[in-house]
Amino acid sequence: MLRIESTCKVDRLSRENAPAARCKSGDTVTFATEDCYDGAVSRRGERSCDARMENPATGPLFVEGAMPGGALKVEILSIKTRPWGAMGTYFGKGAFRKYEGNYEMRALEFDGDFVTVAGHRLRLEPMIGVIGVAPMGEAVPTVTPGPHGGNMDCSRIVAGSSIYFPVACEGALLAMGDLHALMGDGEVFGYGLEVSGEVTVRVSAVPKMTLAQPLLLEGGRAMAVASAETLDEATDLAVQALYELLLSRGADRVEAGLLLSLKCDVAVCQIVDPLVTVRAMIPREFLANGGW
Repeated sequence: MLRIESTCKVDRLSRENAPAARCKSGDTVTFATEDCYDGAVSRRGERSCDARMENPATGPLFVEGAMPGGALKVEILSIKTRPWGAMGTYFGKGAFRKYEGNYEMRALEFDGDFVTVAGHRLRLEPMIGVIGVAPMGEAVPTVTPGPHGGNMDCSRIVAGSSIYFPVACEGALLAMGDLHALMGDGEVFGYGLEVSGEVTVRVSAVPKMTLAQPLLLEGGRAMAVASAETLDEATDLAVQALYELLLSRGADRVEAGLLLSLKCDVAVCQIVDPLVTVRAMIPREFLANGGW
């Protein structure tokens, strides 16, 4: 099985990035990833002053058969993390902009599948913060989400889920990183429980599949994940992406709207990146017979 080491990393997603590896459609690949601090934080919570890459993503992977006008399907087979995580403070920013405080770094040890914070024992739920393909047009920093994916910080990108990306260039150029052992929807204090680790995926080129935004399948739900400058704008984009998918499956335009109003749920993924991210969710059965 192909393995891409964490030393093969980028801080921008771009069609100009040289592939770190190549594979065939349907292959299984393991990505070894560094944490969002690029390994600058020690297990004691001490942060190095060395210049490091911000939010590095391992890759990119060139997938044969992935072409513009199609999609790249990424099945998340497993996520393994190191046994401790790091988190910095976020005072003076975002939802905490009114609160003053010095910057601190905390390292948290895991107890099997749990971590204890402020006396509360919390079950770990590993997820992928950054995952995406080369975007249309200019390169996009890995800290920024968009229609290509990137730093979506969607808590439902977990083992067992599948995500489809619109392909902008031959090979798609998939990269990923910024694993979180645990993160609440919103990532409101600036960070999840940041970890390095390994992600094993199966990648497949899907021809003639038009997507406006990444499409995530997890459990019984299909989710469009969209990012914009405001939550209102991101919500509009996510709902519109689902609406267009329903229409492409032959749904009546009025009935598609009725379905969405009755069974579409909207959730915040993150509010701390350069763009905010929202997911709009419908029962997966609404996309039945669509090859999903």
